[in-house]
Amino acid sequence: MTMSRRGFLAVAGGTGAALSLAGCGQEAQPAQSGELLRSKAKLPAPFQVPLPIPPAKKPLRSDAKTDYYQVVQRKASVEILPGLKTGIIGYDGLLPGPTFDVHSGRTSVIEQVNQLDVPTVVHLHGGHTPAPSDGWPLDMIMPANGEHGGGHHMMGGGNMTMGKRTYTYPNAQRAATLWYHDHTMDYTAPRVYHGLFGLHIIRDAEEENLPLPKGDREIPLVIADRAFDEDGSFLYPLAKDGHGVEQKYMEGVIGDVTLVNGAPWPVHEVDAVRYRFRILNAANARRYELGFDKGPAKFVQIGSDGGLLDKPVEHTTLVIAPAERFDVIVDFSQYRPGDEVTVVNKLDGNANVLRFRIARKAADDTSIPATLSSYAVTPRPTGVVRREWRFRRGDAGDHRGWTINGKAFDPQVMQAQVKLDQYEIWTFVTDVHHPVHVHLAPFQVLSRGGKSKLSEYDHGWKDTVDIRPAEVVEVLVRFSAHRGKYLIHCHNLEHEDMAMMAGFETI
Repeated sequence: MTMSRRGFLAVAGGTGAALSLAGCGQEAQPAQSGELLRSKAKLPAPFQVPLPIPPAKKPLRSDAKTDYYQVVQRKASVEILPGLKTGIIGYDGLLPGPTFDVHSGRTSVIEQVNQLDVPTVVHLHGGHTPAPSDGWPLDMIMPANGEHGGGHHMMGGGNMTMGKRTYTYPNAQRAATLWYHDHTMDYTAPRVYHGLFGLHIIRDAEEENLPLPKGDREIPLVIADRAFDEDGSFLYPLAKDGHGVEQKYMEGVIGDVTLVNGAPWPVHEVDAVRYRFRILNAANARRYELGFDKGPAKFVQIGSDGGLLDKPVEHTTLVIAPAERFDVIVDFSQYRPGDEVTVVNKLDGNANVLRFRIARKAADDTSIPATLSSYAVTPRPTGVVRREWRFRRGDAGDHRGWTINGKAFDPQVMQAQVKLDQYEIWTFVTDVHHPVHVHLAPFQVLSRGGKSKLSEYDHGWKDTVDIRPAEVVEVLVRFSAHRGKYLIHCHNLEHEDMAMMAGFETI
């Protein structure tokens, strides 16, 4: 792999400060990791746009065990900022893409058609997926028109297809909020930024039998930040040679407009009852600490990345790193019609995210059970294989950007071979903030900072864990069913594109 395109910038205030903090025995706190990109467009006042709900994707046909779909990746012009048009690249031309709402055990076969002028790759994030359909970053769908645009540097080691590719998702896993997004080698960040992401929700009988809010009272909240040029187009700081991001933004791209389901600072009317919100942080680099501007509303977490918790957990605020999902219940019954409550990001000085308007009183037959799932938490095993993954900046002298175990991603090199159906304990060690994602299997956080007492956000089965500066996190993982090449990487997408990935092979 050629590394010269990965020009390195030693961002001020990084590793040294983090290590000195850890050395003082203080716990690192969540913060932003990135560089602010300011819009040039005139931005609207908040809470003027209604919250959109991404449409559900309908299958072309179905049989006894399988649903068959086709998705077209194409350009579209959409109104995000009122009065301006924004060019996107979207699944079916939508932002976010359509939501797949499927049932556990029913296979989804999805033909992805690339009508763009750049190569793409699709990854089902959180999916228990066979390797040929997992979205290896060089398994590209080349443009149907035969062009290889976008400044892409072509390399070997991938299984490329022309114009379209079929992905098979068994959905043989617990009910959970998954998402799908682009995973193209070196270009995941700009592809996702310009629109290639959407939700994939799996349901099962265990979850459906719970008395949780349903229908119009179950709402996805896909949160992301973007910046806009004067004409309404997305601003993204690609390097002048088209390879990667500008050096100034190697730490991550942070936009100044918060989109929820593709709308800027939207507003949504609710009844004075319980609602279920499936929250996804789809930002490239921004963290959110979601809270309410006024009481008494709180978040009652019922699920995480990998599905339902064993019991509910109450939060005053939710810290959500890129790619994490939180499944929560919010009770609006203590508000009166006409009241308004605003969700803010406390990591950015209570910056606006979205607003709820209480429209009316209504009947509510839902509840939050004390026990949610029989999928028990696994006790820490003994005598298992242990592996360490160190997430660090590379050395300026050899042009590496971000590394895992001192190595930039090389698609020809597997950093580990992992036996199926055996538990392993993986240790993640960081220099600065990194949200770490493992493909194929969920994991359970065992310890953070050497303490068995976890963060309040570590409960349940996860596939992405937010690791703070100079922190050590242990997780328990077990892979099953599928042999092949998979990935562990940072889900700060600028870090990922600047080589912070490692391949491993299940055997």
